[in-house]
Amino acid sequence: MPPERDEPRVAADKFDDDHYPAYTMGRAAEMLGTTPGFLRSLDEAKLIEPQRSQGGHRRYSRHQLRIAARVRELVDQGTGLDAACRIVTLEDQLQQARELNEKLSPPPEQEYPPLRGV
Repeated sequence: MPPERDEPRVAADKFDDDHYPAYTMGRAAEMLGTTPGFLRSLDEAKLIEPQRSQGGHRRYSRHQLRIAARVRELVDQGTGLDAACRIVTLEDQLQQARELNEKLSPPPEQEYPPLRGV
């Protein structure tokens, strides 16, 4: 989910924002070397939920395109679409867990506190 902002964004901010919906479905499909139907299937699978323009057209961010590219890579290797979506979801969850574990782990030079009551 893209971060929420209260202040208006200037054009320069949009270039650096991985979550800014800058790409139309046609452009996104072209960049990924796939069809718009493939992108719609990822939306239906709830893997990526593109934002909509005022006219109702799907708009994709760079972050979403990286996810779609990873799914396409797995599908091209023979993995079914549902399985590829699940794999990408689990990879993302694993990465988040690793980051949290690293953040909560004591630094290497710090010893663990003694166990009490053992």
